[in-house]
Order: sequence, then C-alpha cells, then structure tokens
Amino acid sequence: MSVGTSGTRDAQAAPDGSAPLPAGDPTGLGIDPDDLPDGLVVADEQGLVVCFNAAARRITAVRAEDALGRRLDKALPLEDLEGRRWWQLTDPYGGLAIRAGQPERNLLLPGGREVLVSVRYVRSEPTGPVRRVVVSLRDTEARRRTERSHAELIATVAHELRSPLTSVKGFTATLLAKWSRFTDDQKRLMLETVDADADRVTRLIAELLDISRIDSGRLEVRRQPVDMGAAVGRHIQAYVAAGQPADRFLLRLEQPLPALWADPDKVDQVLSNLLENAVRHGEGTVTIDVTPAPSPREGEETGTSVTVSDEGAGIPEESMNRVFTRFWRGSKRGGTGLGLYIVKGIVEAHGGVITVGRAPGGGAEFRFTLPVSVPAYLV
Repeated sequence: MSVGTSGTRDAQAAPDGSAPLPAGDPTGLGIDPDDLPDGLVVADEQGLVVCFNAAARRITAVRAEDALGRRLDKALPLEDLEGRRWWQLTDPYGGLAIRAGQPERNLLLPGGREVLVSVRYVRSEPTGPVRRVVVSLRDTEARRRTERSHAELIATVAHELRSPLTSVKGFTATLLAKWSRFTDDQKRLMLETVDADADRVTRLIAELLDISRIDSGRLEVRRQPVDMGAAVGRHIQAYVAAGQPADRFLLRLEQPLPALWADPDKVDQVLSNLLENAVRHGEGTVTIDVTPAPSPREGEETGTSVTVSDEGAGIPEESMNRVFTRFWRGSKRGGTGLGLYIVKGIVEAHGGVITVGRAPGGGAEFRFTLPVSVPAYLV
C-alpha cells in the first residue's frame, strides 16, 4: 500500500476476497475526501485507517502519515467526558451485529480538546461483519459560539427584565400597603412609572420574539402599500411632540417615489430604531433622505431607499462590521444591543439590504433599500 496525497491509501483486497475499498475514495461517494467540510476517518475491516482527510487533520492536529495504516483506536484515541476510552466502550468490530453506528456526541481528543463525533458501521449484509467504520468529526467551536450567544441572550434578557419588574413590584407593593398615605399626584407618578416599565418589558419580549423568528426564518412579512415619506414624517412628529426641537430633523424626499409594498408595522419598527439611535447616540441635525434606488431584488428595476444620518462622532471603522450583530452597543447609554440585529433581519425578510457608513457630516449613516414588491396582479 502507498499513501496518497489526499489522506487515503490505495485499494487493497480484503483477506476473505470481498470487494476492495475504492482507491482514493473510501466513502464510495465519488468525491475527494479532502473536499468534505467535516473531518472524515475511515477504517477497513481489520480496523486499520485507510482515510484521514484534510478536515480531520485540521481538527485533530494529527498528520495523515501518522494515522494511515494504524489501528483506529491508536490513530484516533478518543475518550468520553468521564475519561473512559471510547473505542473500548463501543467495540465497533466485536459488538452487537445489529448496530449501525453511534449518534453524534461530544468526545475528547488527547489534550482535552472537545470534538463532535458520529460513527457509521458499514456491513455487506444487515447482520454481517463490519467492513468499514466511517467516523465524522466536527469542531465544537461553532457550537460553542452558538451556546455563548444563547447564554449572552439569556443573561441580557434577565438583566433587562429584572430592573423594570423590580420597579413594578416595588411600586405596586407600596401602593397596596400604604394607599391612603399618598396624595393623588404621588399615586399618579407611581402608576405612570409602572406603566412605563410595563411598556419596557413588552418591548423586550417583542424583541425576543422577533429574534426567534429571524433566527428560524419564520419572520412573516404582510405587504401593503406604504408611503415611506409619510411614515418618516410621523416618527419626526412624535419626537417633536416629545420635546425634541423641530429643527433637529431634516426630511428630504425625492419625487416621484415608486409604489412600495411592505409590512407597515415592520417598516415602522426599522424607522423607529434608526431614528432613536440617531437621536440618542448622535448629535446635531438628523437627516433622513428618502429616494428611489435600484432594486436589490433581481427582476425589479426600482426600489425605495432611506438614509438616516447624524452629525455625531460616528461609528469607529473597526466596529462597522459588528454593528448588525447581537449585543453590539455603540455607547454606554443603555439598550439591549438587539435593535440593529432585528432591523437587519426585517430588511432582509423584505428582500432588501442595509448598510452602515460614515455620514458627510462625520456621524453615522444607515441606509436601507427595499424592493417595491408590487404584487403580480397589479403589474
């Protein structure tokens, strides 16, 4: 036998005269094992390794020449999380003849590094002897990142919920215990605080539901005609009514705008988040440009683009690639860091795109473009 460049050994006939393993393709899939994204280790009927692909070499830090031709338990000495030798526990060649393999589980490589392992036993007939043991290896780093992200989400939610719920519990308990001791103005102030904190909890729960739908691809978009200029105008009026000076906002509409079909509630959510960021974290004039733009969707010529910019310090260049990730915060002025992640998910659910950059005035500039998405029966 000779060692191939792709981490496999040439074909060799089995001692009992059965069909040999395919040269350079021990999987029988007709592809180069080094092209597989997961680690692949294959042992023949004698338990000798005949394939050790590039991903397996990367994951285990074992050279192919050190693994090929060795016994599987020596080339890949795996242990379970309790320190027991896994190949002795599973006994692929001498165990029950009805077993087809081992489901994916966390195991340990020498040195304590975790790896996800699943095994398939290949037999010539249902209860015959094992002809090949095919081992799939996956690095746990991606799963660890997902688990860390989930843990961060839980910690963030717990922290954000604790504060308003503590306030609600404190004020309601105080009012119930000492109702007659407070004046009407004091009662009103406490109830207004409770109402505001209840709204905060409601918004956080809505964010969590949106994240769940975005991550699972189940975010529904109910398209209706949307007047983008009027939608932006409503948000500006709400800020002015709340005490912001009217001259802090500059709305520029380029007419004519294409007829836009989108989910009005979701569009309001996007605009609310972008304008809130500009008002809270930016400085100077907040400029909103609504213009026609090339559609980001194939088969459509036009779309609608909205650009929100301010004159503040802007976003550092090194942080721009993290703006739309979970928990990114541009400043220490509160917030869950989930808003822009949700905004990106909503825009992309519409078939649109969103970008971030530096505004002409030096501040942050967010630009999203939505396809017009006119229903076919109106075209």
